[in-house]
Amino acid sequence: MAERVRVALIGAGRIGQRHATTLASAIPRAELAIVADVHGPSAETLANRVRCPHWTDNPRDVATDATVDAVVIASSTDSHAALITDAAQAGKQIFCEKPIALDLEATDRALDAVDQAGVRLQIGFQRRFDKAYHQAKELIDKGALGRIEAIRDTMRDPSPAPRAYLETSGGLYRDMTIHNFDCVRWMMGVEVTELFAMGSAIVAPVFQELDDIDTSVISLRFSNGSLGVIDNSRRSGFGYDVRTEVFGSEGALMIGYSRDTPMLRLDAAGVHSDHIYWFLERFDQAYIDELKVFIDCIIDNTQPPVDGKDARAAMTLAYAAEASRRENAPVSPSRFARG
Repeated sequence: MAERVRVALIGAGRIGQRHATTLASAIPRAELAIVADVHGPSAETLANRVRCPHWTDNPRDVATDATVDAVVIASSTDSHAALITDAAQAGKQIFCEKPIALDLEATDRALDAVDQAGVRLQIGFQRRFDKAYHQAKELIDKGALGRIEAIRDTMRDPSPAPRAYLETSGGLYRDMTIHNFDCVRWMMGVEVTELFAMGSAIVAPVFQELDDIDTSVISLRFSNGSLGVIDNSRRSGFGYDVRTEVFGSEGALMIGYSRDTPMLRLDAAGVHSDHIYWFLERFDQAYIDELKVFIDCIIDNTQPPVDGKDARAAMTLAYAAEASRRENAPVSPSRFARG
């Protein structure tokens, strides 16, 4: 492998724009070779903005481009599985935003293509590359907290996404909570054996209209007997809210920092600070670092730290949560294991 990886970026939307900036200017071992998006003007605009020499409105063309070593897939979720399959069959290394697909059947077909081709597939669970989460995981693995007994993981968006997005998102558990699912199984280092999910549509009428939920609490039991709780909301009036608490026999960790500016102002009215409003700001460096790791894995011939099996495991938990809410009963994720 050459000392510089030529990368095709597929998707010129919100997260695609973030990745384009990273690939074009923040990773010396990477070269952004082409930007692809089904909406040609968006691809062209983004390519010009980051000074990428080529763009196309046919994302599936990049798989046949012999000059491309790797693809970064940041397009709409419904396109991920087919693009992964195309790239794998063409021998490209692959980074893909979560999830691989909105159903396990398509997920498994894409993973089979990756396995058959023998290429790498890294999944964009960016929390794993955040400095605080990474250090917390190291402390847990070293035994600094003793036996881990419980974990609580919270994520809330500032406001609901547009209706057009929600209609194709796959619902709260497959679209949003999937990050929490990956986080807790990664931090705990063991699998969930049982969960119970409750959800409501109380934030906005659109969720009832779409037979979706916007607020949820999920109780978890892990294989070692430890317990967990995940809570989500599609609305947080003060901005993006992501926090994790890990409790062990010898101590605890509280992960999460909400200030955008590291300053407190005190006056007669009280104590004031600002708040990080959106996930792109909260995980800004993590989005850079996850792609650095992806490129390093290619050049150094190592495996990515979060792969397709992790993506499937998180989707399995989403399936189990949906079944639990539907049946109003605890559910084992093993129900959705591959046959």
